[in-house]
Amino acid sequence: MSAVDTAWLRMDRPSNLMQIVGVMIFDGVLDEIRLRTAIEQRLLRFERFRQIIRQQGGSYVWSEDPDFRLDHHLRRAILPGAAGKAELEAFVADLASTPLNPSRPLWEMHLVDTSMGGQALVIRIHHSIADGIALVGVLLSMADDAPVPRLRPGGKAVRGEDEHDPFWLALWRPATDAMLNAIRLSTNLWAKYVGLATDPLKALEYTRLGSAMAGEIGKLLLMSDDTRTRFKGKPGTSKRVAWSAPISLPEVKAVGRVLGCSVNDMLLSSAAGALRAYLADKGDPVADVEIRAMVPVNLRQPEDEGLLGNRFGLVALELPVGVENPLARLYATRDRMLALKDSLQAPLTLSILGAVGMAPKFAQSKILDMLASKATAVMTNVPGPQQPVYVAGARLNQPLFWVPQSGDIGMGLSILSYDNRVQFGLVTDKGLVPDPESIVARFAGEFEKLLMLVLMEPWARLADPQAVEAELLA
Repeated sequence: MSAVDTAWLRMDRPSNLMQIVGVMIFDGVLDEIRLRTAIEQRLLRFERFRQIIRQQGGSYVWSEDPDFRLDHHLRRAILPGAAGKAELEAFVADLASTPLNPSRPLWEMHLVDTSMGGQALVIRIHHSIADGIALVGVLLSMADDAPVPRLRPGGKAVRGEDEHDPFWLALWRPATDAMLNAIRLSTNLWAKYVGLATDPLKALEYTRLGSAMAGEIGKLLLMSDDTRTRFKGKPGTSKRVAWSAPISLPEVKAVGRVLGCSVNDMLLSSAAGALRAYLADKGDPVADVEIRAMVPVNLRQPEDEGLLGNRFGLVALELPVGVENPLARLYATRDRMLALKDSLQAPLTLSILGAVGMAPKFAQSKILDMLASKATAVMTNVPGPQQPVYVAGARLNQPLFWVPQSGDIGMGLSILSYDNRVQFGLVTDKGLVPDPESIVARFAGEFEKLLMLVLMEPWARLADPQAVEAELLA
């Protein structure tokens, strides 16, 4: 097991389990025979899903499970009561709070019957197997682009763009591009990314060679705490989960073009607005509030396509929750994303994970807890396929997933686009935020404030985003 994967394995604690949790909501019922076949042929071809973790001396190794059976990992579930969205959210939250069985491969799926017009597939996979980008892709590798897979001559099923280009890489590539474009890496910085992703211990070498890396280390060590709000505290062992109704991705893109902002800027700003509105509704002070979110950045290289494991770093983004004006908040978010353009935080955090994965566990806990104490949330933003996909004959309506929160971080925000729609999901600690549905319900409204600002502007001026910005902020 790699040093980075070892770090994620040892990060488990009762209050924050290191498992990636996802839910795929379908229109209609899945064909269970086809589902099992898809898992056997497309998921289990990755040996990690058939292996258990054994301790060997002072390290961990992957070992084939001699008692592996798919029935141990694929189960049926029936929701109580009305079996609607609230009951499904509660079921997902319970699973997010429950450890996986360490004597078996660290993943499982629950096929859930609902009253929402179809079934749901709830998935849990331990972070030591792979990072979120890889796992979302692996799960979507079980999907087809039609209810009945098309066949090539000779009877071979077609998935994705090409038989030599697995379906899930169509997700992985734009995710990589989006993350790299968001922080606008220069050629020189990308060379350092490659070096650090290949050998995390090169961080020490880069520290000796240049001031840029040393400066980033200093920033991480001296980073001040963000604003203490009700979102921050000592988490317990129970989670709460909620997700919003989707909003239109083409609308987000159109508004972003008018205002001179990226889709990423628009969505992050809307999330900040939703958090602000929740705090204000609770009567909490919101002026000058800054909430720091740790944002995963994909560091995979072309040769990593199709591989599992963890190959990502983290950057710290301060969400301007204290800014009341929605347009001012949007531009503050944009400016902060631009300020990360020369950041080496992502490869540095990958280096730290690699180093602490080889250190004693108590030392790992001290270092990672120090970093986690500087943040309130973990936030992911992943672009999925922009056309409908099908699993076992059923159309995927809404996919969501959450990465784990380390240390005492008690909130995970997830933004995922699919089929030209964007969905916002939230997982929280029950003791800190018992009603995450009150936050996600505000997400669309925060975007609609920006939409209304654009719609109210004279059309002749919309081609000049800088003029719009200057006048509306005046």
